[in-house]
Amino acid sequence: MYFAALLARTEDGWEASDMELDDVESLSDLIDLARSAAVDDDTVVALIEQEDAWFGVVRVDGEEDPRYFVSNASAASRSSYGSMLTDELLGSDEEDDELDVLDLDGTEDGEEETIAAFADADDEDEEDPPGAEPVPAGPLGDPRLLDDLGVSNKQLMTLDGDALSEIAESLGATEVLEAVR
Repeated sequence: MYFAALLARTEDGWEASDMELDDVESLSDLIDLARSAAVDDDTVVALIEQEDAWFGVVRVDGEEDPRYFVSNASAASRSSYGSMLTDELLGSDEEDDELDVLDLDGTEDGEEETIAAFADADDEDEEDPPGAEPVPAGPLGDPRLLDDLGVSNKQLMTLDGDALSEIAESLGATEVLEAVR
């Protein structure tokens, strides 16, 4: 079970909205959703959690590159929304992985090697394909992404349990977050 919310900073404080994940199929969709919630290109913080397994924070400031943090990359990588974040943070790209396995020389031998390469890839553990970076069991991303908003990197790195409520409390957004929970 997931919970996701957007916190948009305004002149009057924070505004919260429930983030509908049904329409989010990619990280780009999530970023677009966050940017659409922004007031005057101000900061938007997207908060996602999957029960007590992991939580993720995505920070969008206007047109700047988004910043990401995941509390437990290993657990997040096994969920659909968490894997979007961990894939981005680890720099993995499924299309590139497939091209690395393909032998595109066009010869019959190359085609046989391609089939063998795919057969070998199917036999291996899908979570750790050859040459892939292992997913760390702990935090991954930028732990300083909320420093200027009142959540220190030390605090973010040690949160567990009801992490989103603790983040909201530090931001001064507890009431607005609880209103959409």
